[in-house]
Amino acid sequence: MRIGNQIVTAPADHNANIKPKEQWVWADRLFTGKAQTPLENHIVEITHGVISAIKPATDEDAKRELRRFPIIAPGFIDLQINGAGGVMFNDEPDTATINQMAMSATVGGSCHILPTFITAHGNAYEQALRAVDECDCANVLGLHLEGPFLSSQRPGIHPVDAIRDMTKKDVDVLVDHLTAKMTPHNKRLILTIAPEQVDPLLLDRLIMAGVIVFAGHSNASTTQMIKATDQGVSGITHLFNACSQITARAPGIVGTALTDPRLSAGIIADGFHVAPRLLKLAAQLMTDRLCLVSDTMPTFASDLTGFRVGENKISLLDGRLQAEDGTLAGAHLGLDQAVANMCTLAGVSLADALNMASGVPAKILGMTDLYGQIDVGRPASLTCLAENLTCLDVFVHGKQQRKN
Repeated sequence: MRIGNQIVTAPADHNANIKPKEQWVWADRLFTGKAQTPLENHIVEITHGVISAIKPATDEDAKRELRRFPIIAPGFIDLQINGAGGVMFNDEPDTATINQMAMSATVGGSCHILPTFITAHGNAYEQALRAVDECDCANVLGLHLEGPFLSSQRPGIHPVDAIRDMTKKDVDVLVDHLTAKMTPHNKRLILTIAPEQVDPLLLDRLIMAGVIVFAGHSNASTTQMIKATDQGVSGITHLFNACSQITARAPGIVGTALTDPRLSAGIIADGFHVAPRLLKLAAQLMTDRLCLVSDTMPTFASDLTGFRVGENKISLLDGRLQAEDGTLAGAHLGLDQAVANMCTLAGVSLADALNMASGVPAKILGMTDLYGQIDVGRPASLTCLAENLTCLDVFVHGKQQRKN
């Protein structure tokens, strides 16, 4: 696979890869995910893919040829990634595409991803379910289905003619697959819906089965959104975009998300989707509830400057992905840049921005026992950054991905 001018190999079965018995990495600043202040000049010891020790660097360590990084943080988790490295999950929903997306996402610092399958006709989403089930890659923590059960009033770039109502058969497929195939392998399923379009009885079944249900591409009223939250809808997909907005007497989805502590939200901090003042507002009101997502597309980590979503021709123009009519069409973004943007555009502390890329998504997935913090006994999933916050390397369960 070609990423820019660099040739890299897409990850195969990470569980089959033999990891070095012991590894040591030096962090000039180690953000553990447990405090605002980083640990200065610390060594992370990795044994068989697991963090076995964290200790201050010594003079003896300075004499050793250790991999050293200005910043090491808990591994980033991207809950919404449509494509990368020249491929789009909707175009070829198979394990090869997922593997290429996973490796390409590491360019932006993501250790783990949920490949995202957007609205497509009929039951095409079942191909995505099977692909994630067949994927044996430690980078992949599950699947995000963004549609087709959305509102035709808020389609964004999704094909309107493929948006449809949810049926009992859809719920049977989703619940059966999650229960039989995904949960036994510790994989998660996020489903973005327009709650006002879904039968409450069907929604109950999804939530009871463990599907993580988010509202998005929705025109739900405040009352409808509160009712859905009462049922167990737990988050909002790309806050501020393709959803009902705040007005003087109708808070809508945005106002409900900002003020209801039960709701988390993903946000696209690329400088195009959300104004800096609104990034700042969301960060201030949604402490430990706001999650950075890339919403990235095939152009990221590739030389592509255009692609298609259905009948729409999408072009990359000065960092912005848009259709011919100007509609935003995903993002050209790595999570490292999203972290940097939250710091520079929204005035968020680095520790908090890193938490938005790791701790909060781990919490959304119910995987805080594994990810979101650097601590002894946890998988060694680490994002390694330069001082300017660009990604230098990542480790996934102790396996170095980019070897810079």
